Amino acid sequence: MKNLGIYIHIPFCAKKCPYCDFFSVSYSKELVLKYTDAVIRNLIYYGNSENIIDTVYFGGGTPSLIPADCIERILDALNVNFKVSENPEITIEVNPNTVNSQKLRDFYNMGINRLSVGVQSLVPSELITLGRTHTAEKAVNTVTDAVNVGFRNISCDMMIGVAGQNIDNIGYTIEKLSELPVTHISSYILKIEENTAFNTPDIINSLPDDDYISDMYLFMVSALEKKGFIQYEVSNFAKSGFQSIHNNKYWKCEDYLGIGTSSHSCFGNKRFAVKPDIKSFIKSPVQDIYVTDENPCGKKEYAMLRLRLKEGLEIYGKRFSYPEIIPKIQNLINAGYINFDEKKISLTPEGYLISNSIIEYLIF
Repeated sequence: MKNLGIYIHIPFCAKKCPYCDFFSVSYSKELVLKYTDAVIRNLIYYGNSENIIDTVYFGGGTPSLIPADCIERILDALNVNFKVSENPEITIEVNPNTVNSQKLRDFYNMGINRLSVGVQSLVPSELITLGRTHTAEKAVNTVTDAVNVGFRNISCDMMIGVAGQNIDNIGYTIEKLSELPVTHISSYILKIEENTAFNTPDIINSLPDDDYISDMYLFMVSALEKKGFIQYEVSNFAKSGFQSIHNNKYWKCEDYLGIGTSSHSCFGNKRFAVKPDIKSFIKSPVQDIYVTDENPCGKKEYAMLRLRLKEGLEIYGKRFSYPEIIPKIQNLINAGYINFDEKKISLTPEGYLISNSIIEYLIF
């Protein structure tokens, strides 16, 4: 039996963040109830006892926006229709403005044991720039409330490369987060996506230049590691024992099944996705999928994903071998872009900044 991760996409948002290009729709109680029914219908369809569910991830959108009993119904359906491990990692993404102590307690009591809190920054001016509706105080209180109801595995998102941001501001956010009982931090460089409100010349021209963003990134890696958050992936940092089990499935080419509009899967030896159409998802007996890769996790893709991870790529691995890249390694070592211990290679923080070019040079 193989372990399987389940991703549930909850597409509802109270307000669309100007930098976000994930599929989302406005909140409607009637729509939420219909969507919940459709998720459960798909869990029944895909249900089997051939895999052991060891991770569940509610992403969005804003999963914490919908009623707690809808999340609980989905978890109940998953437990009925799949074989679930004794202690699965169950994560829900949380916007600080959509939860209070009672809702967090409800999540904890239904078996959710990991929170991913969308903080982004604890500098008030940066929250305004990013269009976030919560305050820094509310974000801090959300983490504190979560701990008080029992959560011990809490991740916070932060963002660098924001207009008007400087290294001191990044240091301030890291310092304040490290004072909280946070076990994991995901930190992303702001990227302007095509179909977002931020995709305007004024916004683009206001962002820090590439050199300063590189300085921000290297400072962030160093500052987080000094606080005990060890980098394990290009954008992810964790205290010992708190790496995201679910997200590691993506980078290690392990199986995961996505349920919901715009969700993605690597399951049944195929990659497939669901159309970003909530009406179709609600109406269809089974979610409408399209195949994106008939033969996923081949030699090149496997290498590309493994090089996102700090543990790196084995030259002579059980799955694939890469002796052809050995002659290319020394130049990258000399430049400070990779580490090599005669068995595997991994990127340094400087290497992560140009990872696409390095992977292109080594693998393609």
